[in-house]
Amino acid sequence: MMTDDKQRELITYNNVTYLLYVVSYFTAGLLWIVPIVMNYAKRNDANGTWLATHFDWQIKTFWYSIVFFVIGGMLLLFALGGLGVSVMVDSGNAAIVSILLTGLGLMIIFFTVIWHLYRIIRGWIALTGNRPVP
Repeated sequence: MMTDDKQRELITYNNVTYLLYVVSYFTAGLLWIVPIVMNYAKRNDANGTWLATHFDWQIKTFWYSIVFFVIGGMLLLFALGGLGVSVMVDSGNAAIVSILLTGLGLMIIFFTVIWHLYRIIRGWIALTGNRPVP
């Protein structure tokens, strides 16, 4: 059984990690590593409580965001490299494919950012209502 003081401490801790995820958008993502390390450091303290869902939620949000951001970034790099090659060999078909892949990569990155923000906002709202996240 968790004491009220320990619960308040973990709620404050989670508020800080949610805030750091939001602030990371203003640091070009450089701050992303801090809240994930914080989540792993205190995750076990919340075992068996509704607060454990918030630690898991933030950790999953981080890793899925990283995976999809990397996929989008790799598509973007591959497409832009293909665009450079197509210009050098004067291939219109390769240029079209590269432009389409660039658009796909940018869409994946855009939707990943929106999904990440949605998950942080949804989790933070649940935390402020003293509720678990699904």
